[in-house]
Amino acid sequence: VSWARRCRLTPFKKLGATIRDHLTGILRHFDTGLSNGQVEAFNAQIQAAKARAKGYRTDANLIAISYLLCAKLRHLPRHPWLHAPHQT
Repeated sequence: VSWARRCRLTPFKKLGATIRDHLTGILRHFDTGLSNGQVEAFNAQIQAAKARAKGYRTDANLIAISYLLCAKLRHLPRHPWLHAPHQT
């Protein structure tokens, strides 16, 4: 880190400063094995839903869709039109 901060190249100086500023979090990741990958995945799903719908009428609707997409709900009832019984 000290070499990167003393380097003449600006990107390496920036890298050294970033590592210095976030060193405790970087080391904690290796100790715990935790990351924010799952949160980023949820965020990507919500952003895709917003783009797909071109905006929802209310914030409550966006929150409801977000829960449906991200919560991995397994106890929802079946869709009545997709799983209708066959009639002969």
